Amino acid sequence: MFTGTTIFAQIMNFLPWRRFQTCVARYRGDHKVKTFKCSEHFRVMAFAQLTYRESLRDIETCLRAMSSRLYHMGIRSTLSRNNLAHANETRDWRIYADFAHLLINKAKILYADEPLGIDLESTIYALDSTTIDLCMNLFPWARFRKTKSAIKLHTLMNLRGSIPEFIHISDGKMHDINILDLLIPAPGAFYIMDRAYLDFKRLYHLHQQRAFFITRAKSNFNFKRRYSHEVEPSTGVQCDQTIILTTYYPAKNYPEPLRRIRFYDQQRRKRLVFLTNNFDLPAETIAQLFKFRWHIETFFKWIKMHLRIKSFFGTSENAVKVQIWTAVSTYLLVAIIKKELGLEQSLYTILQVLSISLFEKMPILQAFSLKYELAQNDHCCKQLSLFD
Repeated sequence: MFTGTTIFAQIMNFLPWRRFQTCVARYRGDHKVKTFKCSEHFRVMAFAQLTYRESLRDIETCLRAMSSRLYHMGIRSTLSRNNLAHANETRDWRIYADFAHLLINKAKILYADEPLGIDLESTIYALDSTTIDLCMNLFPWARFRKTKSAIKLHTLMNLRGSIPEFIHISDGKMHDINILDLLIPAPGAFYIMDRAYLDFKRLYHLHQQRAFFITRAKSNFNFKRRYSHEVEPSTGVQCDQTIILTTYYPAKNYPEPLRRIRFYDQQRRKRLVFLTNNFDLPAETIAQLFKFRWHIETFFKWIKMHLRIKSFFGTSENAVKVQIWTAVSTYLLVAIIKKELGLEQSLYTILQVLSISLFEKMPILQAFSLKYELAQNDHCCKQLSLFD
């Protein structure tokens, strides 16, 4: 019989705690802190994400009910709403942001060989943002409109494994275009963006850094055709052209030729026009790459449904950012566990298993195999329904 550590403690062992302490020391997170240090604070916030806690009272009640097991879970201080609220307000959010970036680097290595469904060795990124609405009376620092507050999560996602490699949290007023100024382009990589990022000066900067971009053209787009290339209508590609810009400021900001591809999407019954600086890939491959951009939309929907980033435990800017970065770290932790343990279940299934098993004392692999077998057996169970 297994009498070792809880599943929660085993999960926490996947984290590089020495690197975490480096992040804490960088911002003096534990300076003059005698109890409830940053490592315990992170564990509690990760627990809240894994078990879908709704409030500070919810977290306190749940953990105090299991007080006899908290010590071996790494939570060795007296837990109260005041302690947790004070930590959310005062612990520098950059500690958890830096730690999340460490996990990003670890996950990126694990998912480097993840198949994408297209024969292309280059790194492929999708860039987009999502808005989280807030109450203006409680979050006045995140002013968005006259009667509304909001924050934006600007995300650059590596489509191999759906790993977010860059996240910037801003108020709702920051335009998506401005995030291009914060990126460091990787030569040879593809950046897939929607029309919100169509700024020729910034796109030309990507081109000068030898990176490729794929974006959509706006309806009032003016250009002059130089060449037309042969296309295969059965692929959905209607035209493949080499163009130059004719409007004064766009032509000044992007003085080199661009590639314009018009594609008809049969499923959505919609005509799409793409702009790219890549002249080597087939036109249908460019269209297929842009279709992969929807992975980031799925990512936003997933984290909003399964992580706690829409309702917050505190109202200050620091508390909100602490919660978002610990949520991102939790997502990355689950992705790392899936890869290192070789689990076949989806991230959603792994989260569901963890949410009801954190206090169990069994090998973590046994927990997943048992839950998976029970799910398979329940699916084909021949027992009659009670209400038939």
